[in-house]
Amino acid sequence: MPRESASHALAYPATMYAPPALPDLSRLEERRRLSPGALRAFFNIIERWEVRDEDARQLLGGISNGKYYQLKQDPDHVLEQDRLQRISYLIGIFKALNILYGTRLADSWIQLANSNPLFTGRTPLTYMLQGGTPAMEVVRRLLDARRGG
Repeated sequence: MPRESASHALAYPATMYAPPALPDLSRLEERRRLSPGALRAFFNIIERWEVRDEDARQLLGGISNGKYYQLKQDPDHVLEQDRLQRISYLIGIFKALNILYGTRLADSWIQLANSNPLFTGRTPLTYMLQGGTPAMEVVRRLLDARRGG
């Protein structure tokens, strides 16, 4: 069988989709720019979901009481890359829930026992507390798939 020449090589079809540029969270300037908004969003979400401070600290990666209340009082604090990523997942989950459900269910869904095999009867919050960042990513993917995005 003859080999294809370089000019006839297979290629991906042209597309108009261009993925958005990802922020470079390794850069201090980028984290400094994103942190205040991320912290404000995080604390607003935690309040809407009625998450206990102990669980909120765990969602941020298991930070101390002192650090947690410092972040709450000083939203201009620069976050580490991991905390920004965790908050990003939670913002995506919050957004998807509010697209899928009315406000009341969107705000309580995280605290409700869930029959989806993924959660095995646990609440999505418990699933994320036990599974950390990978579990947050899975919940976000699940909800994004449900909403078709």
